[in-house]
Amino acid sequence: MIMDDNGAPNVFLTGAPATVIAGEEQLRYIADLDVTKVKIPRGNRYEHFEASSETTLVDDRELRVFVWTHSTYVAE
Repeated sequence: MIMDDNGAPNVFLTGAPATVIAGEEQLRYIADLDVTKVKIPRGNRYEHFEASSETTLVDDRELRVFVWTHSTYVAE
């Protein structure tokens, strides 16, 4: 789980296959919540997520939902 200095994630990543991101990896901290897209490095690729208008409650915290759109691979 990636969190802020207070130990609290502010983003929930969803829509990705379980082999991409699952469980606690879905909880992230993003410094700028005004962004519309985020790119998460995963080994030899990036997972791309877009902001939705939804929020979700996790452990009584409201998190902004980002939905998986696609993967891209790092060029060799």
